[in-house]
Amino acid sequence: MSASKLEDAAAAGRSDSNADPRGKEEEIVSTSVVLTETSDRVPRLHAKTYLVIFTVGLIYFAQLINIVGAGSQTQAIASALGGSDQSVWISSPLVIGTVVLSPIVSQAADYWGRRVFLVALTLVGAVGSVIVARAHSMPMAIAGFTVTGLSYGAQPLLHAVTSEILPRRYRSWGQACDLISNGLGGITALLVGGALNRHGDPKNQGFRSFWYMSAVVYLVAAVLTFVLYRPPRTPRETSFTLRQKLAKLDWVGYALLAAGLVLFCLGLAWSDNPYPWSDVHTSAPVAVGLFLVVCLCAYELVFKKDGMLHHDLFRNRNFALALTCLFCEGFAFFAANQYFPFQVGVLYTPGDNLLVGVHFAVALIVSLPAAVLAGLYLAATKRVRDITVLAFAFFVAFFVGMATTGPGDSTVAWGLPVVLGVGLGASLVSLITVAQFATPPSLIATTSGLILCVRSLGGAIGLGVYNAMFVDKMNRLGDNVASAVLPMGLDPQDLGAFIGALTAQDDGALFRIPHVTGPMVGAAGQALLDTYASAFRDVWITASCLAAVAMILSVFLKDTSKEFNMHIDNPVEKLEDLYVQKDGFATD
Repeated sequence: MSASKLEDAAAAGRSDSNADPRGKEEEIVSTSVVLTETSDRVPRLHAKTYLVIFTVGLIYFAQLINIVGAGSQTQAIASALGGSDQSVWISSPLVIGTVVLSPIVSQAADYWGRRVFLVALTLVGAVGSVIVARAHSMPMAIAGFTVTGLSYGAQPLLHAVTSEILPRRYRSWGQACDLISNGLGGITALLVGGALNRHGDPKNQGFRSFWYMSAVVYLVAAVLTFVLYRPPRTPRETSFTLRQKLAKLDWVGYALLAAGLVLFCLGLAWSDNPYPWSDVHTSAPVAVGLFLVVCLCAYELVFKKDGMLHHDLFRNRNFALALTCLFCEGFAFFAANQYFPFQVGVLYTPGDNLLVGVHFAVALIVSLPAAVLAGLYLAATKRVRDITVLAFAFFVAFFVGMATTGPGDSTVAWGLPVVLGVGLGASLVSLITVAQFATPPSLIATTSGLILCVRSLGGAIGLGVYNAMFVDKMNRLGDNVASAVLPMGLDPQDLGAFIGALTAQDDGALFRIPHVTGPMVGAAGQALLDTYASAFRDVWITASCLAAVAMILSVFLKDTSKEFNMHIDNPVEKLEDLYVQKDGFATD
């Protein structure tokens, strides 16, 4: 279909503003399907398309600086501001923001356009970063991360824009570009954050400079997006009134998702920190949260067939399988993001945050060529199943390997991130590509929103589960230290002060306690490290189980070679400028 015909279709929709909106929706969808007539023609991409990919990548870069910085600098922020018992809420708002806002923004972007949400939410990220940089207490820092969490509502649009402006045959290349931006942002966060907080001195407060840097990157990304990304308006943007557009959004579903997720995560965060599971502070939020999630599923299944769980998305089993695998991937990856730097910093390189960052940066560095190779493999072979199974096999290998590590395995901690990087780079490229191919082109934003929502939902639930398990094991620290030092002559009345000085790494306070000796401190230190190792091990075992489930499920993915054609779903350029009668994939 030519550009003029497309405009005529949009004009026809505008001319009948009182028509049934569902009928208009079906007409617009059918128009999108007719556009596949161009799937055998060769597009001639111009600089405009590549500049948009660059701006989208820069937004992703900014988001990864923020979220990886939050995970890797949690201890530095807690040391500077206090409130270490609230540190789980540094990363959680970012994940929750992605889960809650992704469906809303994705659906709304179909009717108001991508550009306004990309620019506005990225600017919000800059504001939140400034709040974190200027925080004088842990609640203020958490508030800043909550504001930056709003910026992650735009994350699914990054994947949608990259895919819809490129030919389908090269969609995996676009997703690889997103993953490269992802990796570069994470590497920057780890190395810069580690350098600014290298020796963990609370007076240094290098995290402030880090989040000022984050604010600048967010701001530059927003400005460049505003200037460079100016896509043509789509029929959906022009064919409905404001009231019709608002009616199409899934408000009940959004409310149930937000309330259910926040309550569930709140209950998990409070479990044994400080409330036991029998306490209403823990059990009630978890129970109510799960009830609301069940209500959400029932509502989307029976009452809202075109909501954020649009029924047309699930006509191909690949989409349901991809979503489940992404949930497991998010659940597992956030274990690595949060607890791998933590374990390295506690067990292998205490007091050197730069080396901690370098350890995890190895995984992100390896993820870059892994993403590129996965994108090339998919474009060349059109086979998604093999690469996905292999990627999750690497995930399983990483977590199983980490579960076998202990205080003396610093060398292994350098090698295992390589395995993680391969799994991370390949899995996301393949799963996002297969999920987008399994759904109608007209629902690509909704598809991408659900992809990121489910992945982040896995991460949010994972963080809560990991925190509960980790705290449970660390609560045994007192008994473990007591078993090590009381037989060596420590007065039981001094045990509390001894443990406090030990965990604070205050040697002066330790040796001011009566009858404390060097061997006693050594035994207590070993008990501390062993307790940490046991807590980390539970996290790795849990993550490996979820990764194994994803590996098994990915075996059932169907290869869809016919989808790898030259059609562009939603080009940023005019159709008459794109399609030319020439063999090959040419660019100006």
